Amino acid sequence: MSDFIGTKLTMNLGERSYDIIVKRGSLENLYQFARLDRRVAVVTDNGVPAQYAQMVADQCKDAIIITVPQGEASKSFKILETVLRQMLDFGMGRGDLVVAVGGGVVGDLAGFAASIYMRGIDFINCPTTTLSMIDSSIGGKTAVDLGDTKNIVGAFWQPKLVIVDPDTLSTLPRRHFINGLAEAVKAGLLADPELFSIFEKEDVDDRIGEIICRSLRFKKSIVEQDETEQGMRKALNFGHTIGHGIEAVKGIKGRRTTGLFHGECVALGMLPMIESKALQKRVRGVYRRLGLPTRTAYNKEKVLAEMLHDKKAQDGQITIIKVPGLGCWRAETIPVEGLRPLLGMED
Repeated sequence: MSDFIGTKLTMNLGERSYDIIVKRGSLENLYQFARLDRRVAVVTDNGVPAQYAQMVADQCKDAIIITVPQGEASKSFKILETVLRQMLDFGMGRGDLVVAVGGGVVGDLAGFAASIYMRGIDFINCPTTTLSMIDSSIGGKTAVDLGDTKNIVGAFWQPKLVIVDPDTLSTLPRRHFINGLAEAVKAGLLADPELFSIFEKEDVDDRIGEIICRSLRFKKSIVEQDETEQGMRKALNFGHTIGHGIEAVKGIKGRRTTGLFHGECVALGMLPMIESKALQKRVRGVYRRLGLPTRTAYNKEKVLAEMLHDKKAQDGQITIIKVPGLGCWRAETIPVEGLRPLLGMED
């Protein structure tokens, strides 16, 4: 693990670039990596230990902490407006900064607020969950939901810096910790057999630094080649088409306090897209080892209806990502009705 904790990766996007720091204690040393001598809006939610946002605010010359309710329901226009109003009331200008401290919801919301406030101001992402560290904190996708449709209103807005401090995982409930690992299993299946092997044979707690870094390196290489999802970046949607459908029907969101988390839904969504029965069996074994679900009961018609709202579905067609074998993938465009057999429904 020590070989990986202390890693600096650089995302190169043409003339723009930013650093991704994976280092223990980096959150309390943010001032070493970023210019904090300006107005800073620290956006967090009430599920994140308050000391993390305070730790960032204490390093700033002039900061406000904006706390939103925990959960997917905060990715709404209503909450977005409250964030923007607080930024405006704080007197923030074009040279100021938004820092997200929290999981994927906070990162998506704060990043989108930064992208549209005064037509775009600086944004730093400080993920505090495995899911956001491994996946959503890099790549520049920011968004809010519209009704029940996830991430349908958003912008590509790259952060100026990403700070991944594995120490913050110590306060994460175990189920949340495991939930985030589903996206790392995804990276292993798509392109990194060695990463997949860690999940089959190693102690994930001991190897978390390597898991985070390998996952970030994979996503970084994809985003550098296809920033705005014109082609190759679609690979990252592996498991998400069915996963988002399941999440809409059975996910923990809004007033629904029981159900499945995002990573758990993605894990379920990956299984039908694996074409090798032998690999499918290995993946189920990994899920059981980690504590991810291998199956769930759901209303298939409702899940299919949600999948038809997917922003990847156009003109009766949808592009899905299939994995024929470990470490390889392909994109396949099918009629939306072709989703039925993947859900185990009659043609």
